[in-house]
Amino acid sequence: MENAQILVQLHDLSFKPYLSASAIGDKVNALGVALSKDYEGKKPLLVAIMNGSFMFAADLMRSISIDCEITFIKSSSYSGTQSTGNLNVTLGPNDTITGRDVIIVEDIVDSGHSLQALLPLFQEKNPKSLKIATLLFKPEAFKGNYSVDYKCFEIPNDFIVGYGLDYNELGRNLKDIYVLAK
Repeated sequence: MENAQILVQLHDLSFKPYLSASAIGDKVNALGVALSKDYEGKKPLLVAIMNGSFMFAADLMRSISIDCEITFIKSSSYSGTQSTGNLNVTLGPNDTITGRDVIIVEDIVDSGHSLQALLPLFQEKNPKSLKIATLLFKPEAFKGNYSVDYKCFEIPNDFIVGYGLDYNELGRNLKDIYVLAK
């Protein structure tokens, strides 16, 4: 990545460039093409998990060429740079998902605990199909017993910010993704 020596300071931590906006855009567009093909003739409902997935969800939706809808729920399991293991859901899906093709849109799947806790809430509403799409997947950290169907990037178990991901609410507005500088 260009300017790899440029650090971003957020609160008490420094971050260095990891994924460029153009690399992210290429992968998100490719995922949109794949979803358009896989859901051709259907009208999937994207359910974006807030706050982190808002940029990814917006770009993904714009890259899907078939009719689709979007709704949002808010959940969190992070405090600082660590997952707490406890899921806090502050908003639930308002739209009826019964009989719908649902795609859960996540910014990052690391331990998988957040989605593990959320999946029963979706399954009890009897969607026609339920798939997971994530921008970032950390296979080394993943402990979930479900499949992640669509992944833009597989990354190491490092702490990252930017493109919607934050460190104590800062860094979401960065167009690139940065990794914690060691």
